[in-house]
Amino acid sequence: MINPLRAKVSLAAALWTRLRLGTGVMESNARYYSRRAVEERMAAQRAVTETARAWHAKLAHDFAERATACTAVTACTSDGPAALSA
Repeated sequence: MINPLRAKVSLAAALWTRLRLGTGVMESNARYYSRRAVEERMAAQRAVTETARAWHAKLAHDFAERATACTAVTACTSDGPAALSA
């Protein structure tokens, strides 16, 4: 069975290598914020102290809000400049 944490680290390392070498595509803000929200939720579940758990949960919430905001802006402007002037 594949360890999801190890797979995530391997994927991140592969993406970083591609970006560093100039052969990859940078991830969107919405995708970054969504990924960070998931990572912080997982960190909250692993946290030992209540303080750490609360902090990671707050970060997860903040990243999720940012992802939602990015997605909403993208959806509103997906028709291009013509949609904004209408």
